[in-house]
Amino acid sequence: MRFRPMLSIIITVFWSVVFARQVELPPSPPTVKRPVVDVYHGIKVADDYRWLEDGKNPEVIAWTEAQDKHARALLDPLPLHAEIGQFLKRLSSERSPSFYDLKNQHGLLFGMNSQPGQQQDVLVILRSPNELASKRVLVDPNHIDPSHSTAIQFFVPSVDGSKVAVSLAEGGSEAGTLHVFDVATGNELPDQEERITGNGGGSVAWSADGTGFYYTRYPHEGERPPQDMNFYEEVYFHKLATPVSQDSYVIGKDFPRIAEISLATSDDGRYLLLSVENGDGGQYEHFLSDSSEKWTQLTQFSDQIISVAFGRDALYMLSRDHAPRGKLMRVPLTDLELKNAVTIVPESTAVIEDFSFSLSGLRPAFVITPQRLYVTELIGGPTEIHIFDRDGRPLGTVPAEPVSSIDEIVPSQGDNILFENMSWVDPPAWFGFDATSHKTTMTTLRETSPVSFADVEEAQEFATSKDGTKLPLNIIHRKGSKLDGQNPTVLTGYGGFGLSQSPFFDPSLSAWLDAGGVFAVANLRGGGEFGEDWHRAGMLASKQNVFDDFIACAEHLIEAAYTNPAKLAVEGGSNGGLLMGAVLTQRPDLFRVVVSISGIYDMLRSETTENGQFNVTEYGSVRNPEAFKALYAYSPYQHVKDGTKYPSILFTVGENDPRVDPWHSRKMIARLQAANASQNPILLIGFSNAGHGGIGSAEDQRIAMETYWSEFIYQQLGVKWVSPVMEAQ
Repeated sequence: MRFRPMLSIIITVFWSVVFARQVELPPSPPTVKRPVVDVYHGIKVADDYRWLEDGKNPEVIAWTEAQDKHARALLDPLPLHAEIGQFLKRLSSERSPSFYDLKNQHGLLFGMNSQPGQQQDVLVILRSPNELASKRVLVDPNHIDPSHSTAIQFFVPSVDGSKVAVSLAEGGSEAGTLHVFDVATGNELPDQEERITGNGGGSVAWSADGTGFYYTRYPHEGERPPQDMNFYEEVYFHKLATPVSQDSYVIGKDFPRIAEISLATSDDGRYLLLSVENGDGGQYEHFLSDSSEKWTQLTQFSDQIISVAFGRDALYMLSRDHAPRGKLMRVPLTDLELKNAVTIVPESTAVIEDFSFSLSGLRPAFVITPQRLYVTELIGGPTEIHIFDRDGRPLGTVPAEPVSSIDEIVPSQGDNILFENMSWVDPPAWFGFDATSHKTTMTTLRETSPVSFADVEEAQEFATSKDGTKLPLNIIHRKGSKLDGQNPTVLTGYGGFGLSQSPFFDPSLSAWLDAGGVFAVANLRGGGEFGEDWHRAGMLASKQNVFDDFIACAEHLIEAAYTNPAKLAVEGGSNGGLLMGAVLTQRPDLFRVVVSISGIYDMLRSETTENGQFNVTEYGSVRNPEAFKALYAYSPYQHVKDGTKYPSILFTVGENDPRVDPWHSRKMIARLQAANASQNPILLIGFSNAGHGGIGSAEDQRIAMETYWSEFIYQQLGVKWVSPVMEAQ
C-alpha cells in the first residue's frame, strides 16, 4: 500500500532471537562523505553525499547493491516474510477478475482486465457490461514479452472502433512506444511511434476517418540539445501505412518547455481538443481544431479553466475563476470565445472534480449525454454523481454506495451511464444507471473479495492542525476493537498536486485488521478534497501546512486513544514520500515506523532532475529567493540531525523510476544512517527492473514490494501475524 531506552532493549532482544547468535543489528554498509558546498542566494549548503546522485557510476551501483543486500538479508529470513508473501499470492490467485478504464466506442466496450495469476493486465473488448462471455483479449503484454516487464501505458480506440493505439513501456520506465492493432483480428499493424511518452506523459487522438492519428512526441535526435530531449512536447500527425519520417508537425513549438499535452476528439471526430498543462501545478490552456485544421486558442493559463469536454453542439468547461470549488460553463462550438461562455452549474459547497485518470486518456470527471450532464462532486474525500439537465437544472444524484468513490463515468446508450464505485469495505464494481427509471443496477463487471470486511467499522473524525484547520481523518478497524491507546496503527496521506484521497478498497488490509490493527487515511491540504483553495494551502510556500496537518492527524490518533507513538507506523509514496521525509525529520519522536516509497527528499536538488523540473509549478524553484527559503525550511535531506534517535525506516525505489530519481532515496538513507543514534534499522531496498512505486511492474514484483512494506511494519511494531480466512468465490 504503507527512543526510549526500553524500546531499544526490546528491539535488540527481538533481533537476537531472530538471528540466534547476533546480539544487535548488523551495521549498515559504510558510506563515505565527499562534501560539496552550494551557495543559494548567499546561503551555503553542504552536501556530503552528492556522489550518490550518479546512478551509472560503478561505485554507486556497488553501494546500492550493498544496501539492498543488507536489507534483504535482515528481512528475507523472517517467518513473516514467507507468511505475508504467501497471503498476498493467495489474494492474487483467488481474487475475481477486475475491469477498469472502460471506454465505450462505436458499440464496443474497451477496457483493461486484471486476471488472477496474470502478471500484466491486458486490453480487452466486450459487447456490453452484462455480457462477460463476450470478452475477447485484444492486446496481451504477457505474450508480447514473456519476461513480463512490458506493460500497457494507455490505449485509444479509433472513432469507428476498428483500430486501437496502444502505448507499451518496459521495466517501469514509462518511456512508451505506440503500437496499432486491428480490433477485428487482433493483428498488429506495422505503424509504430517512439518517444511518445516521457516526463509530460503521452496522448493520442484519431482522425475522423481512422486513416491516421495525432500523437504527442518528444524531440528526436538532432532536433534539440541533449538537455532538452525530454522536454518541449509537440503534436504530430501520422497517416497509417506511411513512413514515420513523413509524419507532419501539427502544433506545440510555442508551448512551455514543461508542457504536458492531452488530446481528445469529439464523438464524430470532427473536432480535436488540445489541453496543455504548464508542469504539474494545475495551470491549463486549451486549443481546438475543426475539420479545416484551423486552431483556435480557447483559454489561457490565467483563465483558470481546468478541464473541457465535448457536448453535442457545445464545449463544457470546468472553471475555477472566482470559484475555487469549481463551476461548469458552456460555450457553443459556433462561437468559441470564452467571453461567450455561460455558467450552467454554479459553485456550491461541494467540489466539482476535474479529471478521471485512466489508461484511455485524461478524462474530465463530468460527462455530457444528449439530455443530461453528470458531474462527479467531492465532499472532503468521498464522491457522488450529481445529475443536471443540459441547462444546469439539478435532477438529483445517482444512487451509489454511501461514503464511496466514483472512479469513472462512461456514457452508455442515450442518457444512461456506467460508473465504477468502491468504498473502504466494498470492492470495485461497475453499475449501470438508467436515466428514465432513475435506478442503478450492478453489472457483471464487479470484483468480489476473497476476505471478509463484514465486521469492519469505518469512521470519519477531524483532527485540528497547527493553525486551527479541521482535517478529515478516515479510520478503519474491526468492530469491537478495544481502543485503549495500544492498537498498532498505520497512518497514510499524500497532500499534493490537487489529488484527493478518496475511499479505496484493499483486500490485503484484512490481515492488518484481523491482527487488531487500525488503518487511517488523512485528507491533507495540498489535495483537492475541498477545492483549489485547499490545494493552494498546501503547495509552494505553504507546503509546511501539509506536514503540520499530518502531524496533527497522528497526534489525534494518540489523543483519541487509538494508539501511541510506540505503536504508530506511517507510510507514503512519491509526494507522500516527501511527506514521510518531512515528518520523520520534524517529529522523529512521534512515529515508531516509517515506510516511504519512491520519495522526494532533497528539495534543493530536485529540479536538477528532468521530472523535477515539471514539479516546480507545484513546489517552487530554488532560483527564486522566496521559494528557496520555503524549500530550505522543510527539505528533509537538509534537516537530518546528527545524534537523533530516528524511528525504524524502510525506503524502497525502482531503479527505472522516471518520476522521482532514485538518488533521492540513496542520499537520504546515507544521511539518516550516519546521523541515527537509535538501534532502529534504516534500510533501502531497490528493484532493478521497476519504475515509480510499482507502475508497470509484473504481479510477482508488486507482491514482493508489498511484502517488504507490510513485513517491516508488522515486525517493527511487534504485531503477530494472523492469516485471514479466505472465502469461497
